Amino acid sequence: MSKLMTRHVYTSESVSEGHPDKVCDQISDAILDACLAQDPKAHVGCETAVGPNLVVNLGEITCKNWEKINPQVIARQVVESIGYDDPSEGFSYDTFSYVSAIHGQSEDINRGVTRERREDQGAGDQGMMFGYASNATTPQLMPAPIVFAHSLLEELTRLRKEKVIEYLRPDSKAQVSVIHENGKATEITTVVISHQTRDIPLKRIQKDLKAVARDVLGRTGLLTNRTEFLINPTGKFVIGGPCGDAGVTGRKIIVDSYGGVGSHGGGAFSGKDPSKVDRSAAYYGRYAAKNIVAAGLADKCEIQIAYAIGVPKPLSINVSTYGTGKIDEDRIVKILMDGEIFDFRPAMMIKDLGLTKPKSWSYRNSCNYGHFGREGFPWEKTDRVDALREAAGLK
Repeated sequence: MSKLMTRHVYTSESVSEGHPDKVCDQISDAILDACLAQDPKAHVGCETAVGPNLVVNLGEITCKNWEKINPQVIARQVVESIGYDDPSEGFSYDTFSYVSAIHGQSEDINRGVTRERREDQGAGDQGMMFGYASNATTPQLMPAPIVFAHSLLEELTRLRKEKVIEYLRPDSKAQVSVIHENGKATEITTVVISHQTRDIPLKRIQKDLKAVARDVLGRTGLLTNRTEFLINPTGKFVIGGPCGDAGVTGRKIIVDSYGGVGSHGGGAFSGKDPSKVDRSAAYYGRYAAKNIVAAGLADKCEIQIAYAIGVPKPLSINVSTYGTGKIDEDRIVKILMDGEIFDFRPAMMIKDLGLTKPKSWSYRNSCNYGHFGREGFPWEKTDRVDALREAAGLK
């Protein structure tokens, strides 16, 4: 708590949809989307690995009408939409080799998850998941450094795809360092951008990308004449994507969550259907934490939920408000545990958030530029504020 209330610099990183690990996340989640469209009860644990002109799918999928799904076609569509369309770069949607080693879900796992009554559905794995929210700096109730890093790469991706900056290629990273004083973001100290490009002069790249960073981050009011910009600091980034570095599903869990702020249980999200609490409980934890902060029960809130495989009810729920709570943390835990406002059983989390029947959103879109803090996803709603305030006696 002392660090949160003193002057310190915190740094978070984001990666673009063209980063090798994110290529894998998107392929895995696009296959998940296809499975849920065929069978909302599908059990999916789909992994992807990529390398020079190679895509490999493996994992466990049990899905009705699986024969109607062609994972190779899905993989090629994803890679094309990202922008890998030049065979001379060593990875292209129309030339990569494809290997599949997908098989059905283990019956030993399935027997713990599938139950006669939906509410008795067990957790798809053991483990602990975290949800987090803070009202310190951003309207998204997210930590400032990760929001800034995501927004920078989202704009660079737009400029690349619209060919405003025609030499940009899909692979990129951004890193933003922010001074915090008394829990509030006060100044951006350093901005790092490493972006794959065509082979053109570095000075042009640095001038163009610094201008983009100044435009995007200037809106925060936190840039100063002391802010340092490091653009392609190695001097050259032409060899990129899966040709430059291998990728695997689930290797960007800190990018996916809160940029290192708070805690993380270690489980990845992408490629997993919502019976896997690694995904559904992390989403639901964010949903609960965001509503707690939005309701004014605390300025910051971190929730830990723990599960045993095959058991519906969480083993424990822990709440930390970092000393900002307006009511005791034990009381918040009691509100969460009684199941009246939030029900952390897997089937109920899935029902509350509509996780097996996404309509206006998709799992593939959830995995770019952070799973949290972006509008349009059901776990970002703040529709339990009034109920929480009433339960806490704040109305």
